[in-house]
Amino acid sequence: MSGTGLRRAVRESVSGLPRAYWWLWTSTLVNRLGAFVATFMALYLTLDRGYSASYAGMVAALHGLGGVISSLGAGVMTDRLGRRPTLLVSQTATALSVALLGFMRDPLAIAAVAFLVGMASNASRPAVQAMMADIVRPEDRIRAFSLNFWAINLGFAISSAGAGFIAEVSYLAGFLIEAGMTLVCAVLVFVKLPETRPEEDSGAMESSGEREFVSLWTVLRDGRYMGVVGLSFLIALIFQQGYLGLPVAMGAAGFTPADFGMAIAVNGVLIVVLQLPVTRFIEHRDPRHLLVASSLLAGYGFGLTAFAGSVGVFALTVCVWTLAEIVNAPTQTGLVVRLSPVHGRGRYQGVYTMSWAVAALVAPLMSGFVIDHWGAEWLWGTCAVVGTVAGLGYGLLMRRLPEEEETGAVVPAVGTAPEVKTL
Repeated sequence: MSGTGLRRAVRESVSGLPRAYWWLWTSTLVNRLGAFVATFMALYLTLDRGYSASYAGMVAALHGLGGVISSLGAGVMTDRLGRRPTLLVSQTATALSVALLGFMRDPLAIAAVAFLVGMASNASRPAVQAMMADIVRPEDRIRAFSLNFWAINLGFAISSAGAGFIAEVSYLAGFLIEAGMTLVCAVLVFVKLPETRPEEDSGAMESSGEREFVSLWTVLRDGRYMGVVGLSFLIALIFQQGYLGLPVAMGAAGFTPADFGMAIAVNGVLIVVLQLPVTRFIEHRDPRHLLVASSLLAGYGFGLTAFAGSVGVFALTVCVWTLAEIVNAPTQTGLVVRLSPVHGRGRYQGVYTMSWAVAALVAPLMSGFVIDHWGAEWLWGTCAVVGTVAGLGYGLLMRRLPEEEETGAVVPAVGTAPEVKTL
């Protein structure tokens, strides 16, 4: 692609989105740029503090459990209190708990605060996704979610590279830097972002009764939506193996941590390079076909790992499932919004977020059990089967998909932002 063509592609990818979206996007990028603790937590506990690998795994599990618990509560807060207050509470609590974690020395205290960090950090996700759905037109949502996913991965790639250098100087500095950058996110939200929760329309509420009936029980009784949540759990189980099963399997096969680092680095590089052009390709295509294809690519991408015998082949398998991730992430998030009632977006997003948090708890147990009892080849075969089941599930559930409605609230203008249409 020529320089002119590349500039045109980038311009088309980012044009037409409201100013409020870009402040939210910037907050996401800053947050991920400061995500040092997740990268070096295991090394901090085992090398710096001298705890066992089992203890480090328990702390990681407690962190994940905190995320599971907060997903539902944060979803309710997002609908009842609003997107902006939920974000401010979550980000402020995350900053304080991360800073506190850096000063903990007692093993019980570390585990308890890690649980709080998991709760606080995960609580922002339903609010961010609901706010994004509020301020972006339905036809632009896939592009908006893709750009957000791109920012997450760009920020994480940079922070992962910097985490090693910071850890060599001071682990405590990493905790404090992350806390500081999370506070910067809270300031951005406070200064630049208005509340976007749709206003109640009393006439519409009287005729439909939507406001009274959008509860967590409403979400759990929504059969099609819970089917999508279940499928997202299966997809999350597969993608988690890139950071759980893959390093264990490569280590058992005689490869070094540096070899794993080279293979997994392909994931971040491809997302940063391909997310925008792939988004232009998938933006207006049938989400049913995209989710079926991405499920199969994810399952069989990991399935091919059973035949890998060199770092290069491992990297090729990473290419396959990374393409699945690039397609799946924005498409699935867009589907979640499409199936969510306007005044229940927080609760619906909270249940969706919980599926990934539960997968983060189950995936380590799954990979460890299968590898220990049957070997890594069975893990990769299981991924292929799970991907196939997920693909079939999406194909069945997404027949007669409802049309997107443009109902909701007008977002207040921010600065010189273009007018935001109602959703």
